[in-house]
Amino acid sequence: MNKTLMTGLLCAGLLSACASSNPDSKYDFKSDTPKAKASLEVPPDLSMPSQQDRYPLPSSTSALAQQQAATQPGKPAGQAILQQTANASLERAGSQRWVSVQNKSPAELWPLLKAFWQDNGFVIQNEDPEIGYMETDWAENRAKLGASGLRNLLETVGLGSVMSTPERDRFRIRIEKNANGTDVFFSHRGMYEIYISEEKDQTRWQPRPTDPELEAVFLERFMVRLGVDEKVAAQSRAQVATATAPTTKARIADGVIQLDDSFDRAWRRVGLVLEHNGLTITDRDRSLGVYFVSPEEDEAKAKEKEGGSFWSSLAFWRDNTKPANDARASLRVQLTAAGERQVKIDVRPEGNTPLPAKQKEQLLQKMTAELN
Repeated sequence: MNKTLMTGLLCAGLLSACASSNPDSKYDFKSDTPKAKASLEVPPDLSMPSQQDRYPLPSSTSALAQQQAATQPGKPAGQAILQQTANASLERAGSQRWVSVQNKSPAELWPLLKAFWQDNGFVIQNEDPEIGYMETDWAENRAKLGASGLRNLLETVGLGSVMSTPERDRFRIRIEKNANGTDVFFSHRGMYEIYISEEKDQTRWQPRPTDPELEAVFLERFMVRLGVDEKVAAQSRAQVATATAPTTKARIADGVIQLDDSFDRAWRRVGLVLEHNGLTITDRDRSLGVYFVSPEEDEAKAKEKEGGSFWSSLAFWRDNTKPANDARASLRVQLTAAGERQVKIDVRPEGNTPLPAKQKEQLLQKMTAELN
């Protein structure tokens, strides 16, 4: 490499380092999975299924703004969609937080959510608009590498992946219609890499605790995307973080959780608890107070590959003597109102077959710990 080229790269690296010193640079995620193409080519003799357009996603945020500006003449591009959806508030119950958006349906928020996560460096891995469920792939917070000259140099020449952190994060997104609009929930999952040999030539990824603060950061960012002023969103997050949450108490009695809370709040909170414990909500019926959940697919595969070490930390109620094809059996989580301020929460496998007492007690204890 000649001196002129080296000098140019170093200058580019230094300029990049200076440009990265903005206050929001603490979080800069990049997915390990390349982004999928915006659309697939369809052979001439075939037509695209209509259901794929249920929640159409513009190719970029700017395109989204241009679509809105076209329908609202006189408003600057990029402002129309933001001003439309600004009636959002941050809600809290214990350590759990979510955004409540008034006068907007889940279908209206779906494309916004997809664009939001993609713009924040994540790739959407799974989604089911019918039940309002979305999941990102694992991504790395590149900001934790710092803004060194070496890193910027490597990024400039396309070798940024040489430097990496031992942590990965993903999010589950759930949206649900309420009486006045839509509730939006973000639940974090984290992993970290450890050495498993004295020679430090073998590693394994292990789960790490969920990060409520990171969830709050992205909820704040989403409020800004909805049109809430940045300062107002930041103040809202600070106020929610310091406010005294309503006192609720959860305890185990007679083989169920008894939660001193209203049914509406209990329903929201139990959904987050289930997701924080590595479960996928496959269906739900609020009128019956039922969540249907199962371990997510990649954990089921890990059970076979790693002898249950990773699986057991997420799905500890399973009996390891069961055959591998039974690993994703569903659970039914039943919420029953027992008065204005009390809800009973029970957990059973599908078919009402009772769980072994020890496994059920472990699951209820983990849920109770987060509900308190």
